[in-house]
Amino acid sequence: MEFFELENKERVAAILHLLKINYADAKIALDFSSEFQLLVAVILSAQCTDVRVNLVTPALFQRYPTVQDFAKADVSELEKLIFSTGFYRNKAKNILGAARTVVDEFGGKLPRTMVELLTLPGVARKTANVVLTAAFGQSEGIVVDTHVMRISARLGLVSRKLADSKNAVKIERELMAILPKKEWSKFSHWLIFHGRQICKARKPACPECPLKDLCPSFPV
Repeated sequence: MEFFELENKERVAAILHLLKINYADAKIALDFSSEFQLLVAVILSAQCTDVRVNLVTPALFQRYPTVQDFAKADVSELEKLIFSTGFYRNKAKNILGAARTVVDEFGGKLPRTMVELLTLPGVARKTANVVLTAAFGQSEGIVVDTHVMRISARLGLVSRKLADSKNAVKIERELMAILPKKEWSKFSHWLIFHGRQICKARKPACPECPLKDLCPSFPV
């Protein structure tokens, strides 16, 4: 947090302003038409690209349109449908478990709070944050994925040591402490788009970066 304290809130505000301008259309890349379908897509996206998930989900959601359909699914059939997303056995188990919990304990409706979402199999804070923001327009935290970890460290919003630890919960807490709550839901989308277009892991396009004047990692 030392860099933030030295540079003060104006620097963070300037970063957010530039992200907002350059990635105004940033939004979740997963396709879904219901709240539970979103949850399924997010579970499938673990260690898998959004592009691959979007190729798999049309047939999956046609076979199981509702949470009730997922709750009654045959696990072997479900595994075959999601096989190409990787870790398919664990994902199928979590999807079935989440569906049955939603049906049995929440009346078939996906819960709308962090505490309740975390009771579902396969749901940790990252998944819950995605669902809360994309499905319900609520911000109880910040989605922290690999893009957010990497770019937050490069921008000096969190320490590189913390980012290298991959401790998403601690990174989320530090970001929540310095970012206005009204920007929490958009912040991760902005950084994900920035990471895909400019601030790539192996070869960032620093000369083209709109944030280069505010970035301590910009090569001099």
